[in-house]
Amino acid sequence: MSSQTIRFLSGDDIRKSLPMGRAIEAVRHAFVQLSSGEAIVPPRMHMDIATENATELFMPVYLPSTEKIGLKIVSVFRDNPAKGLPLIHALVAVFDAKNGRPLAVMDGEYLTALRTGAASGLATDLLARKDAKTAAIFGAGRQGRTQLEAVAAVREISKAYIIDTHLRQAEAFAKEMTELAGFEVVVAESDDVLNETDIICTATTSDSPVFADNKLKAGVHINGIGSYKPDTSEIPPETIARSKLVVDSLESCLAEAGDVIQPMMQGLIGRDRIYAEIGEIAAGRKAGRTSDEEITVFKTVGNAVQDLAAAACVLETARELQLGIEVAL
Repeated sequence: MSSQTIRFLSGDDIRKSLPMGRAIEAVRHAFVQLSSGEAIVPPRMHMDIATENATELFMPVYLPSTEKIGLKIVSVFRDNPAKGLPLIHALVAVFDAKNGRPLAVMDGEYLTALRTGAASGLATDLLARKDAKTAAIFGAGRQGRTQLEAVAAVREISKAYIIDTHLRQAEAFAKEMTELAGFEVVVAESDDVLNETDIICTATTSDSPVFADNKLKAGVHINGIGSYKPDTSEIPPETIARSKLVVDSLESCLAEAGDVIQPMMQGLIGRDRIYAEIGEIAAGRKAGRTSDEEITVFKTVGNAVQDLAAAACVLETARELQLGIEVAL
């Protein structure tokens, strides 16, 4: 029998290993490395499965600071929620970059929600008004939950709204997150609440904008995390055109982010309208918010550096706490 082992980690193991605050810091360092060119991140491969209304994503990455290589495989089956199944299934594999040895396989569903929330937490920390107190979350799924958790980790939120086309899911979200967050989370039936909202997170599967541009409050910060294909968008093009636009990866967003691509195709913005990558701001090479009145937008399509940075932290702590199951190969 081989003496080599691999550690399997569940979503609960990840939750115990990596609190949101530490996840935000891990993602901060990962984005700095991405923007500085230290990380190796081949283009994400999409495989559409039209008969099932689904997309399979393959995301490889090497992050020198972790001395690890990662691969995430994500299944996005859009009809699953109607079947009572999660929209997203995912696995993350981690390898030793020194010798290629497989180290771990972990639940990618929770890790994806955690690291995506952490990215919005970082962007909110760098771009939202310091006195921001209200938030609105579009999308009552797992991603929406970690979005609110992350926002609350960097700002003193006193009230949040949840907006979802499925009322029962929104009500369940409001009840659960009110108990967990320690502040009131209220179901909103329309985007009218945005005129009193300081931070917005869009975490939906919508193909078109989920709110109207004219409903926005001056100085609002928006995290757009749901759409990741050129033909989908969550944020009105008019909002993009008048905002300070920050992205996770310039290359990825120009190739995949409909929230960026569609306003460009409509002639509303040019490539030079993208102000910065979030890693440039995190590294101090560019300023974040410079006015209380400006609208800031962080658009992310997700990057594998987030997954590997988070997974490396999880693996380190899981070993210390003896979490997960070790299996001989």
